Amino acid sequence: MDKYTALERFFGYKTFRPGQEDLIDSILLGRDTLGIMPTGGGKSICFQIPALCLPGVTIVISPLVSLMKDQVSALLQNGIPAACVNQTMEREAISLTYSAAVRGEYKIIYAAPERLSSRRFLEMCSLLNVSLVCVDEAHCVSQWGHDFRPSYLEIKDFIRSFEKRPVVCAFTATATERVRTDIEKLLELKRPFVSVLGFDRPNLFFEVKKPVNKYSELKRLLDLFSGKSGIIYCATRKKTDELFDLLSLENYNVTRYHAGLSREERRRNQELFASDVRDIVVATNAFGMGIDKSNVSFVIHYNMPGDLESYYQEAGRAGRDGAKAYCILLYSGEDIAVQRYFIDNSNENKELSQTELLNLRRRKLKKLGTMIEYCECKNCLREFMLSYFGERAPVRCENCSSCVGEIRSGDITVEAQKILSCVSRVKEKESAAVVAKILKGERTEHIIKMKYDVLSTFSLLCEKSVAEIEGLIEYLLSVSCLKEDENGFLHLTPKARGILFRSVKIRRKIENPKGNEATDESLFLALQKLRKEIAKKESVPPFTVFTDATLHAMAKSKPQSREELLVVPGVALVKEKKYGAAFLKLIAEKIENGGK
Repeated sequence: MDKYTALERFFGYKTFRPGQEDLIDSILLGRDTLGIMPTGGGKSICFQIPALCLPGVTIVISPLVSLMKDQVSALLQNGIPAACVNQTMEREAISLTYSAAVRGEYKIIYAAPERLSSRRFLEMCSLLNVSLVCVDEAHCVSQWGHDFRPSYLEIKDFIRSFEKRPVVCAFTATATERVRTDIEKLLELKRPFVSVLGFDRPNLFFEVKKPVNKYSELKRLLDLFSGKSGIIYCATRKKTDELFDLLSLENYNVTRYHAGLSREERRRNQELFASDVRDIVVATNAFGMGIDKSNVSFVIHYNMPGDLESYYQEAGRAGRDGAKAYCILLYSGEDIAVQRYFIDNSNENKELSQTELLNLRRRKLKKLGTMIEYCECKNCLREFMLSYFGERAPVRCENCSSCVGEIRSGDITVEAQKILSCVSRVKEKESAAVVAKILKGERTEHIIKMKYDVLSTFSLLCEKSVAEIEGLIEYLLSVSCLKEDENGFLHLTPKARGILFRSVKIRRKIENPKGNEATDESLFLALQKLRKEIAKKESVPPFTVFTDATLHAMAKSKPQSREELLVVPGVALVKEKKYGAAFLKLIAEKIENGGK
């Protein structure tokens, strides 16, 4: 199989992103390869495509269970045989995985670095034709990196253990020049092809705020992003629990994640977030690197991290599908004291000598100083970060709070009141499509028969299109102001009554329209809803069905046939066969109801 066939058949794309093909070609030519790519830049495809094209098996060394599970789930959804082995699995499950691997049932096997010292794992690998070893999050091998892990130092011995050395590739999203040099040396890469694709993520909006009351500002932001998926990072477990309790009491759709929770609770909470059952996760940095949920719309740091690498990587979990997303840091002087305490009281890396520990502390203090400079920066935030990573950038990016000011929002209280009032006047016995047409002022046969054209709410939103009104209704559904019953009829919620009768305001984020001008928002939200229903039935994360970027593309192009659907980026043949009919049916119904 060649790389283009693999890309289209398994991933649904006809062309590679900039830089991907060079990395893939290097690996396929048998050359060790080091890729420095921004989070969300598509680095997984750079080793997954070669894994499909090369004979035998690819071993991917990955630091976190959550990353492995998400990536394996996504691969299986795409029809690629893959598995993982990690410390959370029962011995019997690991044995079954090893046996299946030896029988040749997998193309890709993910493993935690701790597995590399396991006799059973090494025995299994000796029986496989391992053609490629990939080291993900490769910065973990360097003490100059922000997340040094001693277990990564064992990778070179694992590679040496093969009778015939496989090709080795390494990838990371955050690495200064010093860290890149360490990766090459400590992984013993042989004359590697090195590609630094840049760190910029143009779809991310960066903002630093220094609010008088962090919690009040957090609630304002969460209301702005209502119904969207997001992460709130805290510096400590105590603050994570405190924030989770407060937000839960105020009925935010939230879960939590930190190392102090039981393994089972962490697993369950991660799945609640990944499956869109919970919109928000409050977490420490234990909610770690490589989180593979593509539709995260915002990342809010409630506390300042200790270094810019950590911040950029954590913030980079937003907008992985290329859609507009927001990265906001809430900063205070107390954050500096907390990070200094962490540096002074760190008990990690006991394997290091006193001199090495002292040097590590100095490096951490220097990194903290840079992080503080970022928080106090009055110039372009993106330019500051890119310069730190050694990349030239324009003086102004026009997509951060220093360049364009804070995120804007619009008051939609009046429109919401008109919609909610209409739902009430039809006695909560009509669908969104009918309510939208009443508000538009259309005199359909059904509306005339039911005498809805004499209601006080008839034509109250005549200045808007039916699609725009349906988009507003979908938004009110997403923020729990409305709910639908099994017949598709709209019903008011207690939150709606607050807007109607207690002067509660409702605001909606004003999106930057760049690159999104042709999206039918009503259709996009309906596609999201269908995706969630399918994912729930199949017990998989929604983004493994289709990403938000793919749904946006569907909402723009409105495909009417299998052939047109297969042209949409991200619609692979396997997924078209599984889900295509349902999505095409919904699109056709929406077009018919909208009169398009």
